[in-house]
Amino acid sequence: MASKLVVSTFVSLDGVMQAPGGPGEDDSNGFPYGGWLAPHADEGFGRIMGEVFGRADGMLLGRRSYDILAAHWPGVPDEEGGAQINSMPKYVATRSPMNAEWRNTEVLVGEAAQTVADLKKRTDGVILVQGSSDLIRTLQEADLVDEYHLLVFPLILGQGKRLFAEGTVPAGLKLTGSSVTDAGVVYMAYERAGEVSLGSVE
Repeated sequence: MASKLVVSTFVSLDGVMQAPGGPGEDDSNGFPYGGWLAPHADEGFGRIMGEVFGRADGMLLGRRSYDILAAHWPGVPDEEGGAQINSMPKYVATRSPMNAEWRNTEVLVGEAAQTVADLKKRTDGVILVQGSSDLIRTLQEADLVDEYHLLVFPLILGQGKRLFAEGTVPAGLKLTGSSVTDAGVVYMAYERAGEVSLGSVE
């Protein structure tokens, strides 16, 4: 028994993943570009996200991302994706105890590097990490990420929280899927492929 941990996230061309959903989502460090995803969300984007969530058996969130999603999804009609998201097992990684009222949510209290490692060992299937930049950084430093499913948006932000920061464990990756939406969003799926390969070009 062991789950696969898949990080699915939206990033700008320069790797920023902060506050894609809207102003006020995460204004830390004076980030002024909240809501940069919306102008590029078309039918192709919706299809890709439906496929990403369709392959997930559970969802792992940090505390901030949990609060954002839990305020939205319980009121979404079943036919608009609410049935799938609300019934899916959800896990919240947090250092402090909390009450999770969103249906089918388990709170993982403690250091995420340990609680998520334990979660992977005691569950099967695919656990999707959506958003949660601070949590992702912890998972990267603990070398717990098995796959990345990235949607790269056609813009450069120049500042903000980045997906790959100092401390990320180096790894080789294998491209397992890709597509492009009409709005110019590039979807790429990568799985772990051992260590970084080195050589020289002659």
